[in-house]
Amino acid sequence: MSNLAKLEIVVLDITGKNYLSWVLDAEIHLDAKGLGDTIKEENKATCQDKAKAMIFLRHHLHEGLKTEYLTVKDPQILWSNLKERYDHQKTVILPKARYDWLHLRLQDFKSVSEYNSVMFKITFQLKLCGEKITDADMLEKTYSTFHANNVVLQTQYREKGFKKYSELISCFLVAEQNNELLMKNHEARPTGSTPFPEANVTSHTGKVSKNTDHASSSGRGQWRGRGRGRGFGGYGRGRGGYYKSSHSHQKWDRKDGKGEKGKSDNVTNVCHRCGGKGHWSRVCLTPKHLVDVYQQSLKKKGKNVETNLVFEDGEGDFDYGDATYLDVADFFTSPEGNN
Repeated sequence: MSNLAKLEIVVLDITGKNYLSWVLDAEIHLDAKGLGDTIKEENKATCQDKAKAMIFLRHHLHEGLKTEYLTVKDPQILWSNLKERYDHQKTVILPKARYDWLHLRLQDFKSVSEYNSVMFKITFQLKLCGEKITDADMLEKTYSTFHANNVVLQTQYREKGFKKYSELISCFLVAEQNNELLMKNHEARPTGSTPFPEANVTSHTGKVSKNTDHASSSGRGQWRGRGRGRGFGGYGRGRGGYYKSSHSHQKWDRKDGKGEKGKSDNVTNVCHRCGGKGHWSRVCLTPKHLVDVYQQSLKKKGKNVETNLVFEDGEGDFDYGDATYLDVADFFTSPEGNN
């Protein structure tokens, strides 16, 4: 019973729309089982073979057809009745197949595969209806329906002298794949352009990079920082270029021998507190009154203030404005830590 439940071919529809293909499949399967003679007229098949053929045919009929031919026990009679009932399908399919063949054009399809599929569908219907379609007919149909812009290409394919339609289609498929590859390469970048060079990005977030094997990957050799550094405005010590800190407002002046303007590696640090060089404002030891004098001089635009050291009676002072007097000891730090 399990074998009976398994369908070997498509069931014949009660409308008969698939009769032509069903007949072809049924004949092939009956021949494979050694039961091909059971559906022929005046056959001499045994009762056992007729029963096997009848089981196969009824198993692949629509339920409505099984009921209508319930009393038929001879496979040859069942075969003849089905032919008389549905053989007119040829007269219905043939005009449609001829119309499709007449209007079939290669230029109407986007791909070779779609055209090839429709070609075989139409030729199969024509052959079922008794029409003879050869490879020469299929080749000529393909050549004559090239697009008007591909006249030269059509001539080249003709000159190759293909004898089989399958050989021409194989050549079409290879050319189509190569053309798609060329188009993808062309669209990857404009003609005459070169790919952009690889650019490495260095992050200045103050976080240590995981890749610390090379100085270039972690930023070493160009920037070093300690404490809380964020971007170009954090705490830290740096080498190279113009370094500006939002907290210390220090200016670094680097003259690199490999640069464009300088030939030495001298680095000058200018203190914004007293105007002196060689130290940071955070470690500046200049007395407050001297700092005030320097800051007042900065406020006077276009005027240069000169500060002189004058010795009078063993005492020294700086003369400016209100004649502020300073002692020499103000310029040095006493051992007790007093200025």
